[in-house]
Amino acid sequence: METLAPFGFATAGHIRFGRGVAAEAVTAAGRYGRQVLLLRGSSVAWVDDLARALTATGCNVTQVRRSGEPSVEDVRAAVLAGRGADVVLGVGGGAVIDLAKAAAALIPSDCDVMEHLEVVGAGKPLKADPLPMIAIPTTSGTGAEVTKNAVISVPESARKVSLRDDRMLPRLALVDPALTDGAPRGVTLGSGLDALVQVIEPYLSSKANPLSDALCRAAIPQGIAALKRLAAGEDPVARDAMAYISLSGGLALANAGLGAVHGLAGVIGGQFGAPHGVICGRLLGPVLAANSDMLGSSARFSEVQTWLAEGFDLPETGTFNALADLLDEWEVDRLNRWISQDADLSKTAREAATSSSMRANPCDLSQDVLEACIRAAM
Repeated sequence: METLAPFGFATAGHIRFGRGVAAEAVTAAGRYGRQVLLLRGSSVAWVDDLARALTATGCNVTQVRRSGEPSVEDVRAAVLAGRGADVVLGVGGGAVIDLAKAAAALIPSDCDVMEHLEVVGAGKPLKADPLPMIAIPTTSGTGAEVTKNAVISVPESARKVSLRDDRMLPRLALVDPALTDGAPRGVTLGSGLDALVQVIEPYLSSKANPLSDALCRAAIPQGIAALKRLAAGEDPVARDAMAYISLSGGLALANAGLGAVHGLAGVIGGQFGAPHGVICGRLLGPVLAANSDMLGSSARFSEVQTWLAEGFDLPETGTFNALADLLDEWEVDRLNRWISQDADLSKTAREAATSSSMRANPCDLSQDVLEACIRAAM
């Protein structure tokens, strides 16, 4: 029996999972004060009920609506709107929750977001503890409700980078699968592919640990089955499963890291504007194939290959490459919708090689291999 290497595991202060738990948000927010900053999307009508319920209990609610991934200017606007807040609520997809985490982190500090951003900013630690933050996801994809970073778009640098601090973990994550019911098919598949990638990459990560392994080993085949069912149509049981897979992915990636799929995705999203989930889904097969070729025989890659082949009814040989045909069948866009054939992908690959997610990839992939992965996804 081998001695376990030291590892840590950090997550939200408290997690509540299940249909109906979103109703606990009003009482939970009231514990922190009456001045509430509510960051929200617009697609889920329940958020209107939440705002009314908070107001009925005597809270002063400042609402900030946001669609799409947050930019530096979005963060600055949210921080300005939230001055004086006691608690921040983020209700929406991963982008909204990231914006809420960034606002909660920066409101107590008299400093600009660029002072703290990785790669393109100064990367300084936060000056003060963040405000209490409650995360309520309305999509099943990013697992942002249990991660310690916020992904921010920096248009002038054509990059998406993270604001990151262990203290940015939400105080409370309310994961209510009912909020994802009836989401459009494109959103469901895009976010679902992201969720699946985020349990596969931490399992193959060079930073994997026994706790992240336990989560991912159970979640990968369950996520494959749920995604297949949701590709066929609305399914509340599969919605519940996918919400759990998303949560598991957030827990795993926050502690074991990701890999080349996400290392590339952040740069591609920043440069070309393609949706994150679609990028991840399209890159999964090429990156798995490239890693497998580089590593040779690998028990973990064999496990993942078997799960994908059996769960998606793919061939037992060439499974990773066959994922492209499955996504074509599901009508998931190829990346050539956003990336032209003459795009400078050497620059994309070069910048991706320096991303934080790339550090946990199970092997070093050359820039030529990374560029080939992008072209395979087009």
